Amino acid sequence: MKVVFTKTLRNHYVYLLMIAPALIGFSIFFILPTLMNFGYSLTNWSVYKPNYSFIGIKNFVELFHDVQTTAAVKNAFVYAMVMTLLQNILAIPLAIALSLKLKSANLLKTVFFAPAILSILIVGYLWSFIMTSADHGLLNQLVHLFGFQPVNWLGNPKLALFSVLFTQLWQWTGWAMVIYLANIQSIDESLYEAAKIDGANAWHRFFKVTLPLLYPSVSFNVMMSMIGGLKVFDIIFSMTSGGPGYSTETITTMLIRRGFTEGRTAYAAAFGVIFFLLVLIVSKVITWSFNKWEEKIS
Repeated sequence: MKVVFTKTLRNHYVYLLMIAPALIGFSIFFILPTLMNFGYSLTNWSVYKPNYSFIGIKNFVELFHDVQTTAAVKNAFVYAMVMTLLQNILAIPLAIALSLKLKSANLLKTVFFAPAILSILIVGYLWSFIMTSADHGLLNQLVHLFGFQPVNWLGNPKLALFSVLFTQLWQWTGWAMVIYLANIQSIDESLYEAAKIDGANAWHRFFKVTLPLLYPSVSFNVMMSMIGGLKVFDIIFSMTSGGPGYSTETITTMLIRRGFTEGRTAYAAAFGVIFFLLVLIVSKVITWSFNKWEEKIS
């Protein structure tokens, strides 16, 4: 018994030594900075005021009374929810269509997935050129060709956020489609054959067979889309820089603006704490919802 216990303990030490480098790195580069951020959020520290002092929740109170900050949170949630909904609604039918063994399936997969391998900054600058309100803007030339007046896609506060969102749908729908396609191709064909024998039409087969078995990919895509939408920065930076006004400001663009551009480091740290809590809550809600769905289809 003592020999077995000693061997087990030795194995535990070996496993601990194997994970120690990753654990140390994670602690130094994630856990410690996160705790420091929480601490700084309760001070008046800034790059212009190195001798900081404790001020409690003053930064948080100011944050909730800041119109630009609240607008940034609202824009991020609108962007994330619309992006998540539309990306998955478009990706699932595309994946189903490409699972039908079309002759051009491989070519279409490449075409739909190709934008996802491009740099987001390149995509942003490319679409900024396409959507420009100047005479050479390709999109406005097409609008004019059909007899309509040119549209200020990125300069109109009511359109700018959705114009940016369109570019990301174009870029990332193919990425979600590939994940759905892999999931669909793993579904046993006998399930569809049994459904056909029972008289199920195409819609019934989709809702009763395909959709429940897409649970793994749906939960993954929704979680990634939602969190990625809340963290969106680079496409906003390259296309609108948060403008016009602050109609396309998001949480991360405002964080960088307050922390680096304005030098209000402690205020940005407080915003970071709020962002951390928002992502945590959203993640928990999504996880809980999909756990309930899994229980229902099990």
